[in-house]
Amino acid sequence: MTSETTNLPTAEQIRRAPKVLLHDHLDGGLRPATIAELARENGYDGLPETDPEKLGIWFREAADSGSLERYLETFAHTCAVMQTRDALARVAAECAEDLAADGVVYAEVRYAPEQHLEKGLSLEEVVEAVNEGFREGERRARAKGHRIRVGALLTAMRHAARALEIAELANRYRDLGVVGFDIAGAEAGYPPTRHLDAFEYLKRENNHFTIHAGEAFGLPSIWQALQWCGADRLGHGVRIIDDIQVDDGEVKLGRLASYVRDKRIPLEMCPTSNLQTGAATSYAEHPIGLLRRLQFRLTVNTDNRLMSGTSMSREFEHLVETFRYTFDDMQWFTVNGMKSAFLPFDERLAMINDVIKPGYAELKSEWLFPKGHADSA
Repeated sequence: MTSETTNLPTAEQIRRAPKVLLHDHLDGGLRPATIAELARENGYDGLPETDPEKLGIWFREAADSGSLERYLETFAHTCAVMQTRDALARVAAECAEDLAADGVVYAEVRYAPEQHLEKGLSLEEVVEAVNEGFREGERRARAKGHRIRVGALLTAMRHAARALEIAELANRYRDLGVVGFDIAGAEAGYPPTRHLDAFEYLKRENNHFTIHAGEAFGLPSIWQALQWCGADRLGHGVRIIDDIQVDDGEVKLGRLASYVRDKRIPLEMCPTSNLQTGAATSYAEHPIGLLRRLQFRLTVNTDNRLMSGTSMSREFEHLVETFRYTFDDMQWFTVNGMKSAFLPFDERLAMINDVIKPGYAELKSEWLFPKGHADSA
C-alpha cells in the first residue's frame, strides 16, 4: 500500500516540520566556537579545551554522567563567558538563529539573570541584553527565510534566595519579551516550597510560571510544585511514572498521576537530557512512550542543546526511531507545546491553525508527489 502512513518521517522532513520548544536553557545551548571566542575576548582561561570541536565533545561527555549535579557543573564555563551585554546579546541572537534553522517556530528560552552579574551588569541590563539578542536573532532568521518567535523565561536558582526578586523582574518585563518565570538547579534538598513567596506573588499578578520538578527527585517534588506552588507546567515531570503501575498490561494511575493527566498539566519532556542525568535508562525505556499512550499533555524539548549534543530535530528523530512515531504524533506533541505556551490564547490558536497544522499537512502530502515524478505527455 502506498500511503503516507506507511512511511516514517525522514530526518530531513523532521527538520522542516514546524516545532515548538518550551524547555531550553540559554546557557546550555551556546555554540562551542562562540564559547571559545568569548573566552579569549573576556580573558577567561578556565575552559578544559579551546578547540571548538574538542570543546563540544568535552561538554557532551562531561554531561553524560548519570548525575544531575555533575551535569549542572558544566554550566560554570558557559556562564563565565556570558557576563557582558555584548556576550549575552550575541548568545541570544545565535540561539534564535539556531532554533529557527532547525524548524522551531516558537520557543521559550530560559536563563537565570542572577548568574550574569559578575562584571557589573544589573539584573535589568541582563534582561534587556538577552531580549535585544532574541529580537536580532529573529530578524536574522527571517532574512534567511525562517520564521521564529522567542519568549524569555526568567529563572531563579533554587539553592539561592533571590526568587521573589527574579519573579518581580519577570513581572516588570512581562510585556517586553519575558513570558514567564521558572526555578531550576539541583532538586534534592531544595524543594520548590522554599520559594513560595515568589509563586504567591506571581499568582496574585496573574503571571505564568513553570517549575523544574520530578527530574532527579520524585513524586514529592511534583506534588509540591503543583499543590503548594501552583505551577502552570512541570519542567521534566518524568518521575510521574512512579505513580503509574503496569501489571500484565493493565495500567493503573495513582491519585497524583490522575490529577496531572485529568487537569492537562503540561510536562516538558527532555528525553536525551533525562538519559544523561539518570532520570531514564534508554529512549525505549523513557516514560514518554507510556505517557503518550495514556494521553498525558506531553511536549518534546531539548533542555540543553550543547550538553546533550541535541536539537529539536534530533529529539524527534530518536522518538521516531524508537516508538515509530508518525507525522500525526509529531503534530500532536507540537500542538500540545503551543497549547501550553505562555502566550495569549488568540496567538496560540493562530500559531496552531495558521502555522503548525498547515506545515504538517504539507509534509504529510509529500508522498503524493514522488521526487522525479513527471507527466509522461
